[in-house]
Amino acid sequence: MSTATKSERLSTTSAGRPRAGRPHRFEKSATTRKIDKTGGSFDGRFGEDVSRPDDMLPTHRRTVAATDTQIRFGSGESSLGTVLVAQSEHGIRAILIGDDPDALPRDLRDRFPRAQLIHGGAGFDRIVARVVAFVEASQSGLDLPLDPQGTAFQQRVWEALRNIPVGQTASYSEIARRIGAPKAIRAVGSACAANAIAVAIPCHRAVRSDGSLSGYRWGTERKRALLDREAKR
Repeated sequence: MSTATKSERLSTTSAGRPRAGRPHRFEKSATTRKIDKTGGSFDGRFGEDVSRPDDMLPTHRRTVAATDTQIRFGSGESSLGTVLVAQSEHGIRAILIGDDPDALPRDLRDRFPRAQLIHGGAGFDRIVARVVAFVEASQSGLDLPLDPQGTAFQQRVWEALRNIPVGQTASYSEIARRIGAPKAIRAVGSACAANAIAVAIPCHRAVRSDGSLSGYRWGTERKRALLDREAKR
């Protein structure tokens, strides 16, 4: 991967994207706003047990890979809002969704502060287009490698999420049982909140035990829209 020029590197104010043609803003619930502020706290309704498994490290809110060098990123527009796509040399590192195109690159920087963030690059628009198309029709699958960064426990949760078939959901307690940590219900919820690869690691398919929707980092309305689309596949 070639070395970026200084002008290519990310600044916190240079990542504006066209706002025209987007649907209404997706409002965040109080629970989702709480997640944004804490990096993974929920409203306590996942289950009564708050046990934390040994591989759920205290630093789970922001995992930084020491080997990060370059991450290329770009944004596109979807019916769910702006989609930021970030890719390392190993695969898709992040898919972030939001209403504010300027806020998403800042979120990316916060998640990977040791990385050199490079805007765009040769052929990267095609990667962004493929991911945006996938967000619009997740049942089609994403034929790109993923490079999720997280603790061993988070990786187990994310793998379990990827094993939930399109059109189906699983409760946090069920996911905890599937990964062999039945008492770690709230830790499963925190792992879902820490997921940086929206839709491709489908944390939107995690629901409460009664089937109702809980907080979603990118807004409960988006979670409902994704599940409604997948149910109609």
